[in-house]
This record gives sequence, structure tokens and C-alpha cells, in this order.
Amino acid sequence: MHATPEIREALERAVMDATRASWTLTATEPVSGGCIHTALCLKGEDASGKTTHFAKLAPIERAPMLAAEAEGLAALRAAGCMRVPAVVARGDDGETGWLILEWLELSGVGPASGARLGAALAAQHRLPQAKFGWEKDNFIGASPQANGWSEDWLAFWREKRLHAQLRMAMRNRYPSKMIDRGERLLADCEAFFRTHRPAASLLHGDLWGGNAAALADGTPVVFDPAVYCGDREADLAMTELFGGFPKDFHAAYRNAWPLDEGYAVRRDFYNLYHVLNHANLFAGGYVEQSARLVERLIAEIR
Repeated sequence: MHATPEIREALERAVMDATRASWTLTATEPVSGGCIHTALCLKGEDASGKTTHFAKLAPIERAPMLAAEAEGLAALRAAGCMRVPAVVARGDDGETGWLILEWLELSGVGPASGARLGAALAAQHRLPQAKFGWEKDNFIGASPQANGWSEDWLAFWREKRLHAQLRMAMRNRYPSKMIDRGERLLADCEAFFRTHRPAASLLHGDLWGGNAAALADGTPVVFDPAVYCGDREADLAMTELFGGFPKDFHAAYRNAWPLDEGYAVRRDFYNLYHVLNHANLFAGGYVEQSARLVERLIAEIR
């Protein structure tokens, strides 16, 4: 998506309205890394000198995704445990939606910043939450993510996460055997929770390596959330799905809050959601990976 003169003017006005100060947009530069929205570096000047912001643009039909992201960032920021980009402004012109965030100079998560991130995530997970779920539906990547509130974690996970993805797989005409076996898994998955009674924790919800970074001083930063309240193990599981987190991260988390027995199996159960989501979004090898993961989990049922 191109930043037309009209969009540039709208972004400039949005920053000024949000900051209640004069600001001139002098340049827009593309930022790599995103695959859903157009990402831009907004360079400008105000009374204090040169200032920079980060912006995402999306067609108006995808503007709800930006709204959900802004709300998720605000929730994580309010928790106060991890560094999260501040939301500057959000809006649209009827054709294009935008989300403007503070600009942060980021680098990869290393051993020291990874350890700090692990401890910070454990601290966030310890914050008590009343129920499982979230007040609004949001998104996991480009897929809708249904929420609502529940007193029953496993019922929430089965219906709002795995059943939802299996229904999408059915609409995508993926192999009926995989879907039938997935339903069998959900019918018997209580076996994974006989001794595990999770409390509700505030989750990032999409914590793969591409959604975490560090500032120059080693402060860890997280972004692009899909927040809800759930079993903390669901966040930890995703950090292991695609890699990208140093061993220091995992050690620091476990030192702050050891994991319950049976996590290794529940990790795969939770990651099935993300693998199915990738299958529904991208097809290819993720469909076969989903089928294999379903069979592996069924084999673990005792």
C-alpha cells in the first residue's frame, strides 16, 4: 500500500491531534518485516527537533485488525511488566486504516535481554486475572480469534481455539481424516489436565521470535500481540514453536516460575492451534504438520 499525499496528510494530522503539538511529516520510509500491513517509518519535526514514529497502513476492511492490535498493546503496557510500544494514534479515512506507534530502535533478543524477557514474562503471567478469554474478539495473524469470557479454561480452549481452527480447515476442504482425528483429540484431551489446573494469566498470545526484540540497553520489547487471558503455558509453548528465543529466556522464566509436570505434552496441544492457523492461512506443509501433531497428541492420551 502506497502512502499517497492524502494519507501522508492524514498521518501528519493524526500525530498532531494525538500529541496536541505542531508536527511536520518530512519523509516516509518503508520498514521490512511485516507480511499483513504496510509498515512505515514516519520522519518529521516538531518544536523540539526531529522526531520519528512507526506506522502501519491497511485497507479499510483490515482496519479492525489495527484496532485490536492497539487494544492489545495498551493492555500489555498497562500491565507494566514488559516494554511495549506506546500507541500514538489510530484512525482511518474511510479507505485506509492506520496505527501510529512510538518509534523504537530494535535489535535481536540476545542472552542478557532474553533472560530479562523471561523474568518479565513470568511477572506478567503472575498478575491475577478474573476469567479466561477477553472482552472482545481479535486476531491471530490475519485470522479472526474469537474470545468472550469463560470460567472453564479447557472449554474455552477447545471451542474458541481448536474447534474454530478445525472448522476453518473443514471449509478449506483439508483431509477429513485430520479433522475427524482432531475432533477425537478434543473429546479426550481432559487427560492432559488431570493434575494441571491453570490460573488465568494475561497472555501476549502470539509470542514467536519475530514479535520480540531488544533496545540498545538490553531492555526487551514485545509487540504485535493477540492478547487474552489463559494458561501461561500457551505463551511459553509458542516461544518454542518457531525458535528465536535464547536458552537464557527459558531458564529465567523457569527460575522465576517453574512449569508444571506434563508441560511437554500440553506444549504441543497449545501449539496445535498455531500450526492449524498456519495451515488455514498458508496451506502447504502446515497441513501435514497439523495431521502429524494431532496423531502425536492422541498417542499421548492415557
